[in-house]
Amino acid sequence: MFVRLGNLSEAWYVFGKMQERDVFSWNVLIGGYAKKGFFDEAIELYGRMLWLGGAGVRPDVYTFPCVLRACGGLSHWDRGKEIHAHVLRYGFESDIDVLNSLITMYVKCGDVENGRVVFDGMCKRDRISWNAIISGYFENGECLEGLRLFFLMRECCFHPDLRTMTSVISACEVVGEESLGRAVHGYVAKMEYGADESVHNSLIQMYSSFGKWEDAEKVFDRIECKDVVSWTSMISGYNNNGLAEKAIETYKMMELEGVVPDEITIASVLSACASLGFLDIGVKLHELAEKTGLVRYLMVANALIDFYSKCMSIDKALEVFHQIPDKNVISWTSIILGLRINNRSFEALIYFRKMKISLNPNDVTLISVLSACARIGALMCGKEIHAHVLRSGLGLNGFLPNALLDMYVRCGRMVPAMNQFKTRKHDVAAWNILLTGHAQRGQGELAIELFDKMMGSKVNPDEITFIALLCSCSRSGMVTEGLQYFKSMKTEYSITPNLKHYACVVDLLGRAGKLDDAYEVIEKMPMKPDPPIWGALLNACRIHRRVDLGELAARQIFGMDNMSVGYYVLLCNLYSDSGKWDEVARLRKTMREMGLAIDPGCSWVEIKGTVHAFLSGDTFHPQIQEITAVLRGFYEKMKAAGYSDPEKSSIDEIEESKSEVFCGHSERLAVGFALINTAPGMPIWVTKNLYMCESCHDMIKFVSKVVRREISVRDTEHFHHFKEGICSCGDEGYGEYLENEIT
Repeated sequence: MFVRLGNLSEAWYVFGKMQERDVFSWNVLIGGYAKKGFFDEAIELYGRMLWLGGAGVRPDVYTFPCVLRACGGLSHWDRGKEIHAHVLRYGFESDIDVLNSLITMYVKCGDVENGRVVFDGMCKRDRISWNAIISGYFENGECLEGLRLFFLMRECCFHPDLRTMTSVISACEVVGEESLGRAVHGYVAKMEYGADESVHNSLIQMYSSFGKWEDAEKVFDRIECKDVVSWTSMISGYNNNGLAEKAIETYKMMELEGVVPDEITIASVLSACASLGFLDIGVKLHELAEKTGLVRYLMVANALIDFYSKCMSIDKALEVFHQIPDKNVISWTSIILGLRINNRSFEALIYFRKMKISLNPNDVTLISVLSACARIGALMCGKEIHAHVLRSGLGLNGFLPNALLDMYVRCGRMVPAMNQFKTRKHDVAAWNILLTGHAQRGQGELAIELFDKMMGSKVNPDEITFIALLCSCSRSGMVTEGLQYFKSMKTEYSITPNLKHYACVVDLLGRAGKLDDAYEVIEKMPMKPDPPIWGALLNACRIHRRVDLGELAARQIFGMDNMSVGYYVLLCNLYSDSGKWDEVARLRKTMREMGLAIDPGCSWVEIKGTVHAFLSGDTFHPQIQEITAVLRGFYEKMKAAGYSDPEKSSIDEIEESKSEVFCGHSERLAVGFALINTAPGMPIWVTKNLYMCESCHDMIKFVSKVVRREISVRDTEHFHHFKEGICSCGDEGYGEYLENEIT
């Protein structure tokens, strides 16, 4: 009686007072503990029964299912194997209930092979036998064999139970068999549990995984009483199919129905908000999670980190991260990636080193960190990760090899990049990374040569291939070749040009001074031009100082996007290069009124494996006095060589010079620091977050000639490689260059 009421303490008390205990009393107590989830206690009671029960007490057909259930619940394979021996010893190897329990125990312990041995050895099988082994295969990830047994079960005229049927639907999703999934849907609709919510929920998930969200909607609409799983399945389905707005709309409908969300719902809707940048809705979800206690679930906390990161509220993401008591790999990976996409790559590397103290990173973590290394030129950290990948064997599959390749390319190390490229089979992404590297360096001829090799290797180009190729031609002044590749996209490779390709063509023509032709391309486009296309024209107008057309492009841009700082920077540059300081002042005032701020200039240089960061106007660095002294020495030499004073701005008409605002000169500090702390003749590699102004460009050209060192600076637009007073960019966009002899 006490066991049935769930009062195990009273049941144990009565059991202890019994003068004589038979097998029935032992079974009742063992079964009671097993059903309540006290598996260790159930197994211990079974042991006591064998040793203390007396000669007349031995396990029977009711004992073994209870104790085997406990072994399965704890995944105690060794103890389960021992009890299997007891089954044979006591002569129950033919009892169907005991054998069914053995199958369930083995599959719960992950030993589906021994479960199958028991199943195959059964003289007689019932519905439970089939369901146990089929579910076992599904639970252990062997979906194909589970499906094969399911069809064999139907041939033997046995019907699956509800649990097996939902597993079969999920298996169709896993193996990607849409036609089979539809057939199973038709079969289950005829069964007695065809209207069960769990079946409908599994069908929603299955159709969503196939991209058939309309079919998932039909199943969802047929559910009379939708529970939280039903709503969450539909929300996740929309989100996974790129329909974030529908996911949020469905969540709002769920709220109106009075259904309380669970942790999976909150995480799914937060993911949708992150995709759309809906900060307000996400903040309300955060408040709800705090109120209901769901924020304690790692899934929710990790989703919040991802949400705030993608909504560019990284400080809030850090706040959530630090409140998590037991962080897992996903938590660390989310914050590392969040710091990277919020342009705080230096901090991302710091958090990565903290993570390694307690947890091993996975491949997603390493890809995120490699991206951060590439952003700030942290080559040694990238090499450490490369060594870790080789030791652990992670680099053989997935995206890691290409992430390593991208790191070497963006750090300017093309020789190691080519070595990495040659170590594995080349997919289109690998070719694209190398092509993009040539594009950043303005190496059009090398890019074309590489593209020809790509065609010879029978790898089909994609949309990104032609973006890289067109950019290479654009920055190399290869207008004819670029236009030919643009035309061949559709005629030879059946790739329809998209907005990015048209932006490249506008840039190609614009950089070459063919501004009217570039404008004509925009006017004749088969789709509406977006801000980046007009931005390419505006940048070309900046280079060639065409104010009227540049203003036209700017008006088009601000009519669609008036919050992106980069376009204001381009327009400011156009006005200042054209001497229109009143317009610069007006535009700067507008930016301040709109709350648009430009990131402070920051440059990174890696010395002996340590990355050093320098902000514009940095006066707190331990070696700042030495750095300043070195730079002033170069300023004096430049003035003596006939350059204008690099310390003074030529723009007195406005409160701050364009170069101070949009460049920051932080790369000068990085170069000065590297000169002090590296051996003579060693190359210097600097990365910065803004564009390099003409003053800094001239200065570093001068320094490279004086000290006879190669200096590389990667800014937001170019890879500048300085050698003997000459830059690889050909001084594009920096006006006339006057050769100065150093005397």
